[in-house]
Amino acid sequence: MQRRDVALLSIGSLVLLLTLAVFFAVFGRQAANPPLAEMGGQFQLVDTEGSVVTQDDLVGKPTLLFFGFTYCPDVCPTTLFNLTRLIQQLGNQADQFNYLFVSLDWERDGPEQLARYISVFDERIRGLSGNEAQINAIADAYRVQYERVPMEQGDYTISHTAATYLLDREGSVVGTLAYGFDLDETQASLEQLLPSS
Repeated sequence: MQRRDVALLSIGSLVLLLTLAVFFAVFGRQAANPPLAEMGGQFQLVDTEGSVVTQDDLVGKPTLLFFGFTYCPDVCPTTLFNLTRLIQQLGNQADQFNYLFVSLDWERDGPEQLARYISVFDERIRGLSGNEAQINAIADAYRVQYERVPMEQGDYTISHTAATYLLDREGSVVGTLAYGFDLDETQASLEQLLPSS
């Protein structure tokens, strides 16, 4: 093989490697962070009163949707207190939104446990629970990652996605709020979801 052929082969290999690197960088990132349009869908859960709640019940108001569990030591209470502060800051606009806390702990968090837990937060935050199949279905729909992590003496905790999802008035996901979201920035984003007067 001549030196020229070796050089061309090396250049071709380099181009192929760069192409593959770009492919995995782009499509690998999309797989890890799916487009918002691919999130959401139909679900069926129950609230703390035992009433069935579905995706259709959200239509008409923008929604803030957070997933967690009542035995959560830090992320969940911090986020729910932040939501409570946000609701207070929204003032008269607060009633124009839905606020949902979906428990991923299908074994321990039934309607009664959820009712006790969310009673310390703003009363407009609704707690939703379901059986294992129902929770897996909504977690899959919203691309929520969660895993039961064993602890001592047979107990467990749950590692889960800490983002809060923003849904528009049609129930479509239009954004997410990171853990510890800023109240002023969030209020400005939420106001964009309200009908213009």
